[in-house]
Amino acid sequence: MIKESSKCVLVIIDAQERLMPVIADNEAVSKTIQDLVRFANIMEIPVLVSEQQNLGPTLEEISGLIKDFQPTSKISFSCFDCEEFSAALEKTGADTLIIAGVEAHICVCQTALDALGRYDVHVVADAVSSRTDFNLQAALDRLRQEGAAVTTKEMLFYEILKRAGTPQFKETLKLVK
Repeated sequence: MIKESSKCVLVIIDAQERLMPVIADNEAVSKTIQDLVRFANIMEIPVLVSEQQNLGPTLEEISGLIKDFQPTSKISFSCFDCEEFSAALEKTGADTLIIAGVEAHICVCQTALDALGRYDVHVVADAVSSRTDFNLQAALDRLRQEGAAVTTKEMLFYEILKRAGTPQFKETLKLVK
């Protein structure tokens, strides 16, 4: 359970121009990631973005929503093997990672596994994917077994909001209707 939004960070992994077209359900995944960024903006949750080298920039429909967009370029699969990412994450003071992106069975999985034990890890199932559904399901199964919380966009929103009637709740309703 997420205790407070002020201790969260949204991590978007490799949602890039050359990779997303081959990802299963890529349009739905992209839209869900966009909604997560909008929600992060509403809740003032910082957003960190990784880009795997040679796969192009982050999709404009995602990067255009992020304040002070500064992606971290990496060659490793886990974001934690990149000093720039680790330093940026540490600056946030977060203890909870909300993870979205691609590919679920490679970079998402390795980043989440590296975070376990140091962070509370929430992988947003409808905001991650792979080229095949088989690899996606295998990744989600493994992440559950290893102790990550596998959630959905709406579950996450309401868990962080905690109650109705707030200005943030009213803004968030636009993302779920």
